[in-house]
Amino acid sequence: MSKGALFEGLRYSTVLLDLDHTLLDSNQSERLAFAKALGASGISDPDRHLETYQSINRRLWAGVEAGELLPDDVKVRRFSELVPLLGLSSSQSVDPVELAEQYAHGLGSEGDLFPGALEVVSALAEHCTLGLLTNGLSAVQRARVDRLGLEPYVDAVVISAEVGLAKPDPAIFELILEQLGQPDKESVLMVGDSLSSDIEGGHRAGIATCWYEPTGAGTAPEPGPTHRIASLDELLGVVTSSS
Repeated sequence: MSKGALFEGLRYSTVLLDLDHTLLDSNQSERLAFAKALGASGISDPDRHLETYQSINRRLWAGVEAGELLPDDVKVRRFSELVPLLGLSSSQSVDPVELAEQYAHGLGSEGDLFPGALEVVSALAEHCTLGLLTNGLSAVQRARVDRLGLEPYVDAVVISAEVGLAKPDPAIFELILEQLGQPDKESVLMVGDSLSSDIEGGHRAGIATCWYEPTGAGTAPEPGPTHRIASLDELLGVVTSSS
């Protein structure tokens, strides 16, 4: 089927895309950035500390989603909590602020899009209005968007740290929809991997949702997503009226 035929009838003409773990292999980005940051601080075998860091980071970002923390609060705090757990000798000194800066730089410069992600975004952009809606730090996400070549395809980029709001708050959805010209909400689809931010946020904002869940084994609580995909290629079918 030709691309033109695929998009002949659109169910959704405005698509909001999450970045981390949806378009971007964030696990790869995080792992590489973490190893470089800790290595630069003289910490050997950084991989053995990654799981501890991830646990702290998940908890803090859950606080952002709950409205208890701002995204910028996470940047240094996750390392302020991690450093005492690294088992450093009394002669070693690691500055959490410096570590946080090194890590944030690495997040922006390391990691790739999932295979085929840019092709899917490009195909969607030919026929849909696209917005990128992401919870994250401004410098990190802006560096990623620029480096990964996403900007030419999206009509708006909203980053939680820049606007003082975060998914799942419906206000951040209203903000990006305003930037996209206030499309009819029945024509809008939110696509993301996170049930707690992307799917819950889309539901609260009154728009359709598409859960990207590559394993195909995850369970979604009610109200569940409008659509569910295990591959980004499937998104091209979801936006059509025949899907």
